[in-house]
Amino acid sequence: MISLAGRDILHAWGKFVFTGIGLGLLIGATFTMAGVYRGMVDDAKVMLDNSGADLWVVQQDTLGPYAEPSSIYDDTYRSILSISGVARAANVTYLTMQVRQGERDVRVLVTGVTADGPGTPGWPPYLVTGRQITRNHYEAVVDIATGFKLGDRLHIRRNQYTVVGLTRRMVSSSGDPMVFIPLKDAQEAQFLKDNDAIVRSRARTAQNPALNRPGEPGLLDAVITSQSTNPYVNAVLVQVVSGHTSEDVATSIRRWKRLKVYDRAQMENILVGKLIATSAKQIGMFMVILTIVSAAIVAFIIYTLTMGKIREIAVLKLIGTRNRTIASLIMQQAVALGLIGFVVGKIAATLWAPFFPKYVLLEPLDAIIGLVAVIVICILSSIIAIRAALKVDPAEAIGG
Repeated sequence: MISLAGRDILHAWGKFVFTGIGLGLLIGATFTMAGVYRGMVDDAKVMLDNSGADLWVVQQDTLGPYAEPSSIYDDTYRSILSISGVARAANVTYLTMQVRQGERDVRVLVTGVTADGPGTPGWPPYLVTGRQITRNHYEAVVDIATGFKLGDRLHIRRNQYTVVGLTRRMVSSSGDPMVFIPLKDAQEAQFLKDNDAIVRSRARTAQNPALNRPGEPGLLDAVITSQSTNPYVNAVLVQVVSGHTSEDVATSIRRWKRLKVYDRAQMENILVGKLIATSAKQIGMFMVILTIVSAAIVAFIIYTLTMGKIREIAVLKLIGTRNRTIASLIMQQAVALGLIGFVVGKIAATLWAPFFPKYVLLEPLDAIIGLVAVIVICILSSIIAIRAALKVDPAEAIGG
């Protein structure tokens, strides 16, 4: 049997291959968009895993500390430690900001951790090189994605920090690399006022008659001192004792401390279902548009190639070839074009994924789904060309 698909591909292989490459780049872009979404979800899960927490205690009626601002007193963790089932509890602060090193700025998530040592909730679970923070001030552990190296000096607000350790895959839910500094420094950075604002605030406080009571000079000093300190943190990370359930401990904290408590499943739902939901919808729209464009390209190319072989198709019909055979040959050509595009797209997505600023996670299951989708799209896109071929009059083989 004469293979119209094979003959046509060999006859115009250059056009066919270059079309497949162009289609492959579109398919690669679609794979990449899916990988970006997968990467965002993985970043959120990795952030929760690396926190080492079973429960997140935050301000009442908030979705903190990642999706909404949260502020609680930094001595709250002491009372939480007294609750049955709590193994460890540690304060933590989160602040997304630009960190400067020389003339370079990097957007990071500055995380303030307590000085209890490695294993404490909130600390990076492992280091690539260097050491953990051992001092109460001016040391930092950073993710390697920041581009910083051991010994680099970072500017966070008005202070300088020395990089003493490097970690990996410590990122926020939005993909920003994390920088870990001592808690007290992080509290100061989060609520720090400039010098002029501090002077004006103290002047207003000093002019307050209620604070200038005769015989109570210490009251004014106490208020001024309190304005220079920050007694708040964003959350308390809690580890649960083995044998106790997270739900039971969370219920006790809610009942006795009047705070909001989220377990792992609830926090993951907040990050994935709320924080990145809009981005997921936007990525989904791009994937739909790319799919439609890919289908249109396949349909146009197959139709063009088919119309260029009208006489060959007429000859096939004249010698008695069944319509089913002709349709099959055209469909084979469309599927072959799709397979070339799939291979090119998969290779392209794999090669350029590491160069994206955000983490791109290409999963094998997505590749399988993509392959099936490409074949289905190619089959559907060939229908127009098939219908045009089946309308060809066999007399055209003679009339020419």
